[in-house]
Amino acid sequence: MKSPSAYLLVSHGSRDPRPQAEVEKLAFLVSQKLESGNWVGTACLELGSLPLHGQIEAFGARAIASKFNRLQIVPLFLLPGVHVMEDIPYEVDIARSKLDLPIEIRHHLGVHPDLARLFANQISSDDAEGKILLSHGSRRPKGNQPVEALAACLGAIPAYWSIPPSLESRVQELAIAGKKKVCIIPYFLFPGGIADAIASAVDVLCQELPAVDFRMTAPIGASTELADLILDLVRE
Repeated sequence: MKSPSAYLLVSHGSRDPRPQAEVEKLAFLVSQKLESGNWVGTACLELGSLPLHGQIEAFGARAIASKFNRLQIVPLFLLPGVHVMEDIPYEVDIARSKLDLPIEIRHHLGVHPDLARLFANQISSDDAEGKILLSHGSRRPKGNQPVEALAACLGAIPAYWSIPPSLESRVQELAIAGKKKVCIIPYFLFPGGIADAIASAVDVLCQELPAVDFRMTAPIGASTELADLILDLVRE
């Protein structure tokens, strides 16, 4: 029998309160699904009141006081970029040196194979002739392979907010190909500033290409389905 775990969901962090509200809701949904005696908290990599290692140390101290025997860190990230591969492990190593508590980093959320199903559900009734999966994008070698694989699964083409090919260039490709109905699928977990900026960019595209009917789906958001994926990751 595994020892009782405390769980810490780690997000990027934002000045916008909406992502954190979604993370808190997700933590509540995960806690509702866990067996009694488990504890779920949240932390952020950037823009927190403490650096991430300080947040882990504070949460870990409370976990020890509550008789938990280990701490599992769940990165709420979609891509294996620098935050997942370097920043979070670095912060966790600092916290490990301060806590007498085993700390495990679980796989980041983006590796779960059923994540594609959540995005597919968003467009299941859409009659778009062209689909664009829009991710923030990673400059790490092969860092965007998950986006490309998911795009192929959804019958979409990938585009990126921070690197080429851009949303605008992909829209132009589809317009030149004669596509009149285009669905833009943001590859983001929660609403926030980037989702707002994407919506503004889509508004501009609507004005520039009035013959094209654009639709933009919402970020996934906290849901029982997303909580189930997290449970799969911590129960591996």
